[in-house]
Amino acid sequence: MISTTNPLEGKHVIVMGGSAGIGFATAKAAAEKGAVITIVASNQQRIDSALKQLPGNAKGQVADLSKEENIKNFFAVQSSFDHLVYTAGENIQLNHIDETSLSEAQKFFTIRYWGALAAVKYGAPKINQGGSITLTSGIAGNRPGKGWGIAASITSAMEGFARAMAVELAPTRVNIVSPGIVKTDLWGAIPENEREKMYQQYAEALLVRKVATPEDIALAYIYLMEQSFGTGNTIVADGGGVLV
Repeated sequence: MISTTNPLEGKHVIVMGGSAGIGFATAKAAAEKGAVITIVASNQQRIDSALKQLPGNAKGQVADLSKEENIKNFFAVQSSFDHLVYTAGENIQLNHIDETSLSEAQKFFTIRYWGALAAVKYGAPKINQGGSITLTSGIAGNRPGKGWGIAASITSAMEGFARAMAVELAPTRVNIVSPGIVKTDLWGAIPENEREKMYQQYAEALLVRKVATPEDIALAYIYLMEQSFGTGNTIVADGGGVLV
């Protein structure tokens, strides 16, 4: 029975992409609510670092989420669980269409889209009654800028996929979180001084006058796991980014 006061108490949550950024913040927030956590990522060092900050019953497993077989094998040895969160992704290069290599562009779909699809395919059959799947998109599809063609394509595809899975996998709930700009390692390729200047510019433009931290966005994932009635929804957590 789901606790009405703490719906995540004792629930098993698998976070794919959970060693850093939004995924880790979500794993930590769920653990603080009493959930049992399994994080999955491609880097053992990051997993080890993340586990030091999670409760002792948290687990981690290395898996290259760009490979369907690895995702299949991961779920093959899992017992039933309650919630699947997919936040995995890599840095996306922003290029105008005339500078875009199609072969390079296709690679960006590998983890963000095809990895998520494989996780749903192999994970959904093991989700307990009352459980959920929460995926990740972004506001680029709703408010793209120049050079954001690939990012906008991926985020739009993910939202369509989430709605389709909400219908196909019912009564398992399937939802998606659409963040705006967030202070994560995805921006790590930008020199620090330029990155901080970018954050400041975004903060001045956003309605909430700040750039999100991973912890801010994690609350949307927690909500989608805890609630029991919404499915096929996109929760936009962007500080008003699509309005400005």
